[in-house]
Amino acid sequence: MNQYPWWKNLLIVVVVLVSALYALPNLYGEDPAVQISSNRGVSINDATVETVRAELKRIGIDDKRMEMTDRGLIVRFANTEDQLRARDNLEKVLTEGYILALNLAPATPDWLRAMGGQPMYLGLDLRGGVHFLMEVDTDAAVAMAEERYVGDFRMLLRGEKIRYLTIKRNPQGGVDIKFRTADVRAKAENLIRKEYRDLIVEESEGGNAYFLKLKLGKAEIRETRSFAVQQNITTLRNRVNELGVAEPLIQRQGESRIVVQLPGVQDTARAKEILGATATLEYRMADESHDVQDAINGRVPAGTRLYKKREGGYVLLKNRIIVTGDSIVDARSGIDTQDGSPMVTVTLDAKGAKKMLNNTKENVGKLMAVVYIENKIDTKVVDGEVVKTKRVVEEVISLATIREPFGKRFQTTGLDSAEEGRDLALLLRAGALSAPIEIIEERTVGPSLGQDNIDKGVKSVIIGFLLVLVFMAIYYKGFGLMANVALALNLVIIIAVLSMLQATLTLPGIAGIVLTVGMAVDANVLIFERIR
Repeated sequence: MNQYPWWKNLLIVVVVLVSALYALPNLYGEDPAVQISSNRGVSINDATVETVRAELKRIGIDDKRMEMTDRGLIVRFANTEDQLRARDNLEKVLTEGYILALNLAPATPDWLRAMGGQPMYLGLDLRGGVHFLMEVDTDAAVAMAEERYVGDFRMLLRGEKIRYLTIKRNPQGGVDIKFRTADVRAKAENLIRKEYRDLIVEESEGGNAYFLKLKLGKAEIRETRSFAVQQNITTLRNRVNELGVAEPLIQRQGESRIVVQLPGVQDTARAKEILGATATLEYRMADESHDVQDAINGRVPAGTRLYKKREGGYVLLKNRIIVTGDSIVDARSGIDTQDGSPMVTVTLDAKGAKKMLNNTKENVGKLMAVVYIENKIDTKVVDGEVVKTKRVVEEVISLATIREPFGKRFQTTGLDSAEEGRDLALLLRAGALSAPIEIIEERTVGPSLGQDNIDKGVKSVIIGFLLVLVFMAIYYKGFGLMANVALALNLVIIIAVLSMLQATLTLPGIAGIVLTVGMAVDANVLIFERIR
């Protein structure tokens, strides 16, 4: 009598057990949760947990469980109503330095998670994911374009040896250039009209001085605003790729808004932090010829600016920027082998590398500063309402002497932690935002096709599965029962593999599983008919 090899039987048993184990997390579902994480300089500790507990007790909400993770504190709730109410109240208690985000936390038991068991990600149409609506500050994009013109005009006039008194951006819009005589102004006007044909040029006089007012045309302003939104979409796509999100949706909505939908995201707090972050770097030379104390007292020399150092104190830096984050093509976080501090290894593009090399050649032995720039939103409670205000943080994180010329690749130190180094490297790799953005709407998205349709999709799998089982059992008797066992194992293995691969399941995916259930017994039918 033929015997089936024992090792094949053993292999089948192992595959079935492993598949059942890794398909199991999908049965536990998810809990509505609020995820609390912190910015640099703020830690989440026992005091934070007690503050959260006290606030939840005050408003009469019972949490299912609180747990500390690598990304912060996760507070689980029984339903979405408690989740939303808790988030709104906790925002008033935990303000500056904390990030509160809605989340869906897997309810998988700890023992199963310890073995690597994770449920499948669900698409936005299957109640899984996060939705952000972002507003792009296009006015800031226009202002930055005008600031670039300020630098361009300085270089142009100096190159042609045309003397001017001041060049500065007008807060009301445009760039103002001040001259001593009308003749010099006329020369400058002819040169600017020749080089910048799209600008609107106006003349004015006053206070023994002659002025040129330069404005962007309506078409250029419109183009600048549109380009800023489009560039931000590209940058957000890069950042989403860094987060490793499957099948994201990032698209423009209207003139200045961007919709970001991230299906299957579990760590929405980090997604919110990375997508909305505007951290970038500037490299400037220090002004060592003037006294810092005089600048602190209000006498800031022309062509310089006073900056605060992260470790304390102030430093005078020159207005001229050597390179910015826009010139960075790659950035990798790491640890400095000399002192063990976190650092970021930066690689510049060809244009930026040339600028850096020329600057360091001319300034060996002098101080160069790294300026860390970040747009932040402060949350305060005024008259019982949450008020958000914008502010820009600019601080010098590194001030070092140039020992020898360098260009394309170098290291930046002075960071607070390894996590800050990783986040900064990620942002620099993904690219700087062309204009600041603000998340004006955030929600965990429910099924776009309705819960009723989702229930029908799940029921279709069950009904199709049962119909095939009944047909095979009645028509093929004992052989049919064996086919039914194979069909059940086929479904379990499919779910297990999708779970292990962390695939995203959508409503069309459910339809595919239904089709698979119907076709899985085709080979059995052919064999059984041949036997009959």
